[in-house]
Amino acid sequence: MLADNNRPCAAPQTTYLSNLFAGEKSMRAAIARAYGAPDVVTLTDLPKPVAGPGEILVHIHAASVSAGDWRLRSGKVPAGFGAVIRLMFGWRKLRQPVLGTDFSGVVEAAGQGAAFKPGDAVFGSAGFKMGCHAEYRVFGAKASIAAKPENLSHNQAAALVFGGQTALAYLRDKGGLKSGERLLVIGASGAVGGSAVQIGKALGAHVTGVCSASNADLVKSHGADEVIAYDRTDVKSLGQRFDVILDAVGDPGYPGLQHLLAEHGRFLAVVAGLPEMLRAVRVNLSGRHKLIVGDAGESAALVADLAGMASRGELKPSIDSVFAFADIVKAHERVDTGRKTGAVIVEMLA
Repeated sequence: MLADNNRPCAAPQTTYLSNLFAGEKSMRAAIARAYGAPDVVTLTDLPKPVAGPGEILVHIHAASVSAGDWRLRSGKVPAGFGAVIRLMFGWRKLRQPVLGTDFSGVVEAAGQGAAFKPGDAVFGSAGFKMGCHAEYRVFGAKASIAAKPENLSHNQAAALVFGGQTALAYLRDKGGLKSGERLLVIGASGAVGGSAVQIGKALGAHVTGVCSASNADLVKSHGADEVIAYDRTDVKSLGQRFDVILDAVGDPGYPGLQHLLAEHGRFLAVVAGLPEMLRAVRVNLSGRHKLIVGDAGESAALVADLAGMASRGELKPSIDSVFAFADIVKAHERVDTGRKTGAVIVEMLA
């Protein structure tokens, strides 16, 4: 949670922002003034936060604009969750207008008892608390952060988190993917799908990736054993059976792909609305397949595992595009196209 030292806030922002950023010096931050298109995002000056006991102040060098940022900013969420999201994050506008979950940067200051010291390079996720589309952010002792791998730049480290955490949590922890099993990844050229291909290979699976023909070479470079171009081959007509299907797209979902699952196979629905969650209850009771939905979760342990995989060369971040902080609206526009291949990164340093 970001620090609040109860000092007056000089910037004319909401009370929430006043409490969130309570330092004396200013910093640049991008705020979403309302739900809507990319142009609701504007740059402004906010007070620089201060690290308290056990906390660290990170000078953010790079941050991603992820699908999660797109959903919160636009209000376009999986079916059945519109009202839930508005209740959680703000009905008419976001209570936390500074978006950004994933980052890489350098510790500038550390409170007493903090796990990192000034000068340490770190990366990770702020989760639902967001706030990484700013020059500085405070992280507490339980934050999902780890030391940045030395072989990655800040841009690469920031690109690793969103897709990497989701893919690792679903494949290893939720799906229990085992060496020798057959894995099908739907949306294999995206941030989650690209990470899933690499993590699947690292776990010893035979991996088939599904993407457009134009992205086939990219997916092959991630290590896929086979690549299916959905614009040339109907995936639903495949004669193969898979032990695990990871669907990072949501179309056609379990109803359209269940016949491709082996007996007792697991379908990992990364993009799932309320109907899919209700369907999971029925499917899982049948015992024939397992339909896995829900939040992937995040933790410092997951981020540290990603760092280890990156250090060993098992996981390489995929970057779609890089924008200057001043052009963060263009970064949002790129994500809105739904055509990004990998992470969209914003460089926070001038």
